[in-house]
Amino acid sequence: MSVVVRNESTGEQLVFLKGATERVVPCCTGRQDGDADGITDVTPDALQSCLDPRIEQMARDGLRVLSIAYRPLSSEECIKDMSKANRDDVEVGMTFLGLVGIYDPPRPESHPSVMECYRAGIQVTMLTGDHPETAAAIARQVGILQSEDSLSDTKEANTDHQVISLGPTVMTAREFDRLTDDEIDALPELPNVIARCSPDTKVKMIQAMHRRSGIVAMTGDGVNDSPSLKFADVGIAMGLSGSDVAKQASQVILTDDNFATIVRAIREGRRVFSNIQRSCCVLVSGNVAELICLLLGLAFRDKLSETVFPLSPVAILINNLLTGSPPAMALGVEKAWLTIMDEPPRPSNSGLFTWEVQGDIVFYGFTIGLLSIADFWLVINGFGNGDMAQHCNKDYTEECDLVYRARGTVFATLTLGILLHAYNCRRLRGPMWNLRMLKRFMENKFLFGGFVSGTIICLLCMYVPGLNDKVLKMTGISWEWGIVLITLLVFLIISEVYKFAKRKLLKPISVATDEQERLQRIWTENTLASTGAGLEKHKL
Repeated sequence: MSVVVRNESTGEQLVFLKGATERVVPCCTGRQDGDADGITDVTPDALQSCLDPRIEQMARDGLRVLSIAYRPLSSEECIKDMSKANRDDVEVGMTFLGLVGIYDPPRPESHPSVMECYRAGIQVTMLTGDHPETAAAIARQVGILQSEDSLSDTKEANTDHQVISLGPTVMTAREFDRLTDDEIDALPELPNVIARCSPDTKVKMIQAMHRRSGIVAMTGDGVNDSPSLKFADVGIAMGLSGSDVAKQASQVILTDDNFATIVRAIREGRRVFSNIQRSCCVLVSGNVAELICLLLGLAFRDKLSETVFPLSPVAILINNLLTGSPPAMALGVEKAWLTIMDEPPRPSNSGLFTWEVQGDIVFYGFTIGLLSIADFWLVINGFGNGDMAQHCNKDYTEECDLVYRARGTVFATLTLGILLHAYNCRRLRGPMWNLRMLKRFMENKFLFGGFVSGTIICLLCMYVPGLNDKVLKMTGISWEWGIVLITLLVFLIISEVYKFAKRKLLKPISVATDEQERLQRIWTENTLASTGAGLEKHKL
């Protein structure tokens, strides 16, 4: 960037140039040593060779290095409107002044956030306009590059001082742009850091990630970031420092300009998605359970060969009211489990109803439905005389007492079974009915409140006179509670056996690919290293 300034005391006009050294040095024909009269003629190559060691030393310390040059304007240029001048005509014959190092330290939360990304199987890549050494130093500070990544051994420079290679994990934009798509695809892994980036380089990197079936989220704040923000799957613009163009090109605006907020958003997104899956599982499996119970109930006939319903229509509606929305809504506010960031990113073609969720819906629905209708049969035929009387779907009579008590048993089993199943859905694979998890039974207060209120309303429906026999077509039960409790215990045992089988037979959730394992190893090694450093400091 060039600016023209006027010396008020002498009236002299000067043009000052600042920017990356690679851009400033070719514009210079001399350098200033000491006072204003100490100007030495120098070629750009000689000047660059002199500056390289100092730039690299400053860059290794994490400083962003800018070069500054100037020249006086000629008398002809002073009378011109310099705002309309051609930059190529103005930025020539400059005198090099010196280097400026700017230290912009990463936020303290940046390193833990990058480690959290590695733990979750998310690759973090830095695309920056900084010097390669500066980019590498900052990348090491935030954890994008590991401390064992050696840069000095692989550093190379060509004769025109434009290409610097710092190994496979750090590349310059010019070096990356020279690669064809086939050469990029043949790389074992994409570089973690690309320095001296241009807008085209960022787009090319996103395209390379897409060819590797990656879902790319791109952050940026400047006008030159807008193409990559638009091309990425998720463009994230900075809300505080971002330009209007970048904000318009992005899908998300980060109001606090903090990378850690993105990681928290990923964690929250995973929690919301998991909770929706849980809600769908308990809702649909509960409906399947009712369907199975009612369909099999069509097989029960009275003396007139009329179907004896295991539940009346109003009882079905009450059961839906108690076991539908309250548990599903409660699971919707379930807190994220500590292992949620150990799970790999989901494939882009994966929906809510995965094969596992569909299997859970069918299994739990059939299990609850079969156990409920089994209780109906036990009360009537197992422990009763099998007499279903006549017209028991219409009015209560002494002859229909057995059928009404069987309906009460089914209502209690079905309602309490689905309410307990909501706790099963808190963890679709992990055990839920061991001592450790029982201590967390009241952790989700909404779910616990739904369970308690559902149980109370279930008891009121069964024992309030007039409501039970005249409206819901059932009566309160006594010894049948033993059947209900045993059935619920059997259901919980079956659920734990089913989850145990899933953990043994299905692919673990926490490991998806070799890339996921590699990123998690990085997270583990950094965590252990940080813990070890903390212990050593404590000992000292």
